[in-house]
Amino acid sequence: MNKRERFFLAITGACALAFLMYCIFTSRNLGGSLFSLMTLSFIVGLPFLVGYITVYICSIETVKKRAAAFFIPFIPIFAFFCLTIFFSIEGWACWLMIMPIFLVVAGLGGLMARHYKIKGVNKTYVFIVMMLPLFMAPIEKFIGAIPGRYRAYTEIDIHATKEEIWKNVTRVRAIPQSQDSASLTRFLGFPRPIRAELDKDTVGGKREAIFDKGLIFHEQVTAYEPYKLMVFTIHANPYEIPLTTMDKHIVVGGEFFDVLNGTYQLEKINAQTYRLHLFSNFKLNTTFNFYASIWAGWVMEDIQQNILKVIKNRAEGQI
Repeated sequence: MNKRERFFLAITGACALAFLMYCIFTSRNLGGSLFSLMTLSFIVGLPFLVGYITVYICSIETVKKRAAAFFIPFIPIFAFFCLTIFFSIEGWACWLMIMPIFLVVAGLGGLMARHYKIKGVNKTYVFIVMMLPLFMAPIEKFIGAIPGRYRAYTEIDIHATKEEIWKNVTRVRAIPQSQDSASLTRFLGFPRPIRAELDKDTVGGKREAIFDKGLIFHEQVTAYEPYKLMVFTIHANPYEIPLTTMDKHIVVGGEFFDVLNGTYQLEKINAQTYRLHLFSNFKLNTTFNFYASIWAGWVMEDIQQNILKVIKNRAEGQI
């Protein structure tokens, strides 16, 4: 088998192995007991295995340089992602979020395989690496997820009266798509805000923040000071959200991610300017909160900053 044939075999074999591991980790019979996609065993174990196997099969000439050993495993990773998206097996937004980890870890697996390949002991370790995700899963399941709570904070300065600002805080009339300035969430295909309704301006008031694609946040006011403060709980019922709205692994109110509460606070800066603060508290329930919290924070801040810009423009009479 020549160098080109071994390279082709390495790419297809590693991609096929990725699908095999994916099937194991998404199996209905195994998923509830030991295996799950939302684990380090999958998002670290699988790409490391793909990277190692890719370089293991390639000829020594192909991966002689470290850069080649690091970057060649990117090919089966990209192929795996593209195929799962093409066949609607997984959503591209979820893959995009974990892609940095997949690529880096796959590259590290390739470098390790190159190291042992040059030393001539590659066959000794290949079985251990192949079993790595399967060995990690029971240990991770035993340790369990560690729930964590996080805060997304945003603010904006508005040149308007407190009355004009506050009426746009408590109730947000319909937001046309032209006024939607969100960047990250729009790119990821997340639902965009439509309007917000409040039945009464007092503690106990019920508020609904309505997004497109069937997403509705049910909110209840728990603290209220006119023109100063509004605190509200946030509840999204995942069973109300259509399956096509969000990836099942990042659905709001689901097993892994939920938004708990939000706060609007209006601060006077000077006679012409107020600063509107908006922050929310959310929770994550994974074994890799250290990474998931980064993306969750970006998403929440993008949503909040978008709302603040709408309030600012309307209070200042720009729209």
